[in-house]
Amino acid sequence: MDMLWSGWGDPARATPLPETVTGLLRDLLGVKPRDTEQIALADITVPGPAPAPAALRDLADAVGGPDHVRTDAETRVRHTRGKSTPDLLRIRTGDVSDTPAAVVLPATHDEVLAVLRVCVGHGLAVVPFGGGTSVVGGLAPEARGPFVALDLARMDGLLALDPVSRTATLQPGLRAPQAEALLAAQGFTLGHFPQSFEWATIGGFAAARSSGQASAGYGRFDEMVLGLTVATPAGTLDTGRAPRSAAGPDLRQLVLGSEGAFGVITSVTVRIRPLPETRIYEGWRFASFEEGAAALRRLAQDGPRPTVLRLSDETETLIGLAQPDAIGSSGLPQDAGCMAIAGYEGTAEDTAYRRERAAAVLRDSGGTYLGEEPGDRWAHGRYSAPYLRDSLLDAGAFAETLETAGFWSALPGLYAAVRTALTTALTESGTPPLVMCHISHVYENGASLYFTVVSAQGEDPVAHWTPAKHAANEAILAAGGTISHHHGVGGDHRDWYVREAGPLGIDALRAVKGRLDPSGVLNPGILLPAD
Repeated sequence: MDMLWSGWGDPARATPLPETVTGLLRDLLGVKPRDTEQIALADITVPGPAPAPAALRDLADAVGGPDHVRTDAETRVRHTRGKSTPDLLRIRTGDVSDTPAAVVLPATHDEVLAVLRVCVGHGLAVVPFGGGTSVVGGLAPEARGPFVALDLARMDGLLALDPVSRTATLQPGLRAPQAEALLAAQGFTLGHFPQSFEWATIGGFAAARSSGQASAGYGRFDEMVLGLTVATPAGTLDTGRAPRSAAGPDLRQLVLGSEGAFGVITSVTVRIRPLPETRIYEGWRFASFEEGAAALRRLAQDGPRPTVLRLSDETETLIGLAQPDAIGSSGLPQDAGCMAIAGYEGTAEDTAYRRERAAAVLRDSGGTYLGEEPGDRWAHGRYSAPYLRDSLLDAGAFAETLETAGFWSALPGLYAAVRTALTTALTESGTPPLVMCHISHVYENGASLYFTVVSAQGEDPVAHWTPAKHAANEAILAAGGTISHHHGVGGDHRDWYVREAGPLGIDALRAVKGRLDPSGVLNPGILLPAD
């Protein structure tokens, strides 16, 4: 099944907002229904020029025939940009200025190498394409001419599973639900469940340093990766032959988070865990975001650490976004404070032990136990927020997210700075926003902050959002945060990443790219400025 070309996920799951929510948006933010109809896919005309006939022939030879090189309009549109709100708003008006000239589908590592050789020979830029879920402009290169999308959907297998070492080797085009099903059939789980879980791929998780909703227990995806095979224009890079090594710098770290700028990931070896016997999720109430954050810090630093640990601020709790499928009704009184979700997965004995000890910490930190119902509702709606975003756009609202992370001591200032930047910039543009936030990934030394912004679309929603996004980026750097915790760099964050990494750091990465991709065909302008 194809993802909705002009929105998120399964088209059958798109539902309009209830009247109570549209009324709230109208009264609170001045949201008005859209006055123009969305363009139909069949009415979109894709731009030229196409790759030269000789290039198309060579690409077909590289991937086993012309059936795996596609230049039809629908396939090209479905591979245009990613799924950020600006991406969707642009595609809904028929803007296909970043459309690939062709979509190529290799089936093996050697075919990927062959495609890269062809693209170098014909001067075609290459954008690796997994689930198409980038929300930071990672699929819109600064190509000087036609470019191809390298769709890895045919590379979707479980190559090996070692139950003794508890490792699995997966191909990059394998979508997360299919990966979980293959592992579950042998009694294991990866434990990686980001909001993009239903559509994102194994290669994309590695390329963007993804972090799942159960990261408190299972870790980030980059912590799960034990080995990578990468196809580059200069040849094959194999990394990782032991769980840990002191044999020089870890080359895996050059690939993790590189977003297709250094090479194309063709296999990923990851650690796996036994399927949990028990999964329990529960809700807790805190009087304030500050009080709840202090409770999360205690668990992150001193334990016991739940598998899932989240905290919504007062606004997100009041609106009900702590449980995305219950938007508009938090189920709590108006002075509800902040909703926290704690989840426990594992053996029955371990789960009961951690849950009891964590509950004592949460109560001692001011938390009030709300039972399992809020946790179950969160688990049921944990992948619903992108669908809600589509419904908000359909209703005439603007909705977007951004995230960062910082040390615990810097988190209050980072939270305040980003909220102020977003509120000020959007209010000045004439579309005052509702800004919500939650902590969803915790560490001993700090945590992430994930912001959701809702406002009226106004006359030009992308023009309204761009300066607000830039203001938030500036606030993040000024307050000591990182420009991205798990969405990645892409093109949207690149200029701020350059400042975060510093001139010498960027020069070092340029040297790596120059060795692995001397012609600069891989995702130009993504992660690093194009030459």
